[in-house]
Amino acid sequence: MRPFIYNALPARVVFGSGTLSRLPDEVARLGCSRALVLSTKVQEQSEKEVQQLLGSSAVGLYSNATMHTPETITEEAMKLASELKADCVVSVGGGSTIGLGNAIAYRTDLPQIVVPTTYAGSEATPILGQTAGGQKTTLKIDKGTLTPHSSTSIYYRRPYVSLLSPSLPCCVNRQSFLKSLYTTST
Repeated sequence: MRPFIYNALPARVVFGSGTLSRLPDEVARLGCSRALVLSTKVQEQSEKEVQQLLGSSAVGLYSNATMHTPETITEEAMKLASELKADCVVSVGGGSTIGLGNAIAYRTDLPQIVVPTTYAGSEATPILGQTAGGQKTTLKIDKGTLTPHSSTSIYYRRPYVSLLSPSLPCCVNRQSFLKSLYTTST
């Protein structure tokens, strides 16, 4: 066996049935009390359920997360976060929503909690995919050193907390697992 050293970025994974009910405690654990909840338009109902769960700790909703995280969408969401004085973001959804949360966290240093509805890898990898000027860029931190997959060099922090539940339908779990395995191995 070849020896190796693995340096993980700070992250917390909360896994198990009913993990969503722990969300208010996880927000408080980060010292936060003003969460901006993110989703896509398709996930808007889930976003509203999370807002209800958070109660007064949810200061707003942003339901326009878009595939490949266009910078214009990121700027729009950051403006709302600023106006609402959000102190964290809660991303409810798949790769598009978590990607938006990643982009906001990178640009603002706000902590992010993710509630994945698929397991695409965004909830566990140090990757930021975004679209700038019509061009998709993918950036990754590898072994503690920034290694951009494009000409852009930026630093990205992955989510602080991932709430994972095995309660997704088995066919979604199987498909998402295979996609996640591919995403995290490339």
